[in-house]
Amino acid sequence: MTDNKAPYVPGHGLLTGRTAVITAAAGSGIGGATARRFLEEGARIVIGDAHERRLKETAAVLADEFGADRVAGLVCDVTDEDQVAALHDLAEERHGRLDAVVNNAGLGGTALLTEMTDAQWDRVLDVTLTGTFRCTRAALRRMRADGHGGVVINNASVVGWRAQAGQAHYAAAKAGVMALTRCAAVEAAGYGVRVNAVSPSLAMHPHLVKVTTPELLAELTEREAFGRYAEPWEVANVIVFLASGYSSYMTGETVSVSSQHA
Repeated sequence: MTDNKAPYVPGHGLLTGRTAVITAAAGSGIGGATARRFLEEGARIVIGDAHERRLKETAAVLADEFGADRVAGLVCDVTDEDQVAALHDLAEERHGRLDAVVNNAGLGGTALLTEMTDAQWDRVLDVTLTGTFRCTRAALRRMRADGHGGVVINNASVVGWRAQAGQAHYAAAKAGVMALTRCAAVEAAGYGVRVNAVSPSLAMHPHLVKVTTPELLAELTEREAFGRYAEPWEVANVIVFLASGYSSYMTGETVSVSSQHA
């Protein structure tokens, strides 16, 4: 891997005064990077994660750095409708409105289709696709009722477009997220809500290292034109763009965050 990392981009106040919900935001992955970038851009955030200890640690660090009035956290398993509702309700209770929702929660795994069990398939689809559906539905219901518009950003993957052995469940889920994004965008446009998605190729974080072999990570890295993986904050930057006024005429789009060879 070449040492050509991009310099970190400072905040420019693109989300000042806005309230955002971010799922799977604990730790050092894309969700955690998005939470930090939103705060650096002036937003108030409510973060959710299924891991209570990690969520509390993340919320405490961010609150200490950016102010307790701008950071709240609530345990949220996106397979639980009540927890999804509570997370979105908390944003409105604390700040009176909900401006942006980032649906980052997802679950992967590796299994050949001939060896994959129904339980493996169902679990990945329930978290990655149906979880995104639950959170998008919760966001759109509140944004429609509030009447001030808003934006929803879903986390898809290039695997939703491109074949990869052992990823049938994850690829099907992420392709479903893209289709869900398009359909939700058409339905939500009438009340001023935009719905878009990001589609990362390879963003490195500790959880990915745990669930992926070194050989596969090396192979995936070789596919990238820059000769390296993306930092999670580089994906978060595109999410910030989609949440900001700079993308005001974009809806129903899936933006590839990738340097993979054509």
